[in-house]
Amino acid sequence: MKIDIKSTHLDLTGAIREYIEEKIGSLDKFTHVFARNDTVGGFGHEAVEAFVEIARTTKHHKQGPVFRAEVNLKIGGKVLRAAKEDWDVRIAIDAVREELKMELQKAKGIHESKFKRGARIFKRLSSISPLAWFKKEK
Repeated sequence: MKIDIKSTHLDLTGAIREYIEEKIGSLDKFTHVFARNDTVGGFGHEAVEAFVEIARTTKHHKQGPVFRAEVNLKIGGKVLRAAKEDWDVRIAIDAVREELKMELQKAKGIHESKFKRGARIFKRLSSISPLAWFKKEK
């Protein structure tokens, strides 16, 4: 997974960068369902990109939702997005990670149900006798 980090009105320290890479990088295990390695129409595991933006929304407030974390997760042709505001940047990152995790699990369920639906249709069509395909209706 490729992770691009952008900070706005905030100094990006090494500790925060490592924290983001650890938390957002852990979502990589949920993206393997969507990553295929076939050559026709597929995309590899490297096609998963995360665009992370952390920002301090205000310069003069000390309390309340001061920090904002936003993540756009691009998997092939799909984009999953989550944004949260909180009083600490690490808590905002954790909240974004949990929201993206839920969205990935939902997308995984949709992906698997479409696959199963196609398999059921194929099974139904293949179970019909080939002679019945050409039978004329009266």
